[in-house]
Amino acid sequence: MLILLDIDGVMVSACSWKAPELLNDGFPAFTKKASEALQRIINETDADILLTTSHKEKYSISEWYDIFNLRGLKVNKIDCLPENANHSSRKDEIINWYQGNKIHESFVIIDDDKSLNNLPNNIKKKVIQTSPMIGLTNEYVSNAIAILQKEEIFDLV
Repeated sequence: MLILLDIDGVMVSACSWKAPELLNDGFPAFTKKASEALQRIINETDADILLTTSHKEKYSISEWYDIFNLRGLKVNKIDCLPENANHSSRKDEIINWYQGNKIHESFVIIDDDKSLNNLPNNIKKKVIQTSPMIGLTNEYVSNAIAILQKEEIFDLV
């Protein structure tokens, strides 16, 4: 199982009126709600992380483990989408990843990027789209787990 994870607008709220709190590693703190929600998804599914964030190229995999660990998250495996040398949209990055890999595991995409609304339906049904100012919350956890476990997805209220 795999979580395609964005950071800004998912783990870090995008509040334009205030700068995010930076931790000792110089990376923004994750919101408590987002950290708790992501940890629940990982704990219940044993899913790995595939970073889709625009920050993915700025840090090594080892540094990403440290970033998650410093924020109290226990993650399994972390990987990143390939370098976005062509400056493609997130939608196109995900389509390229999907088409370029033989996907043999279930996945969920957790992102606030509106371009994902234009994904092909077979991929779009795996998207949990957060509000950038709120990020990932417990309200999304059941749907993310259902997508990963290939159960019926229900509407968020």
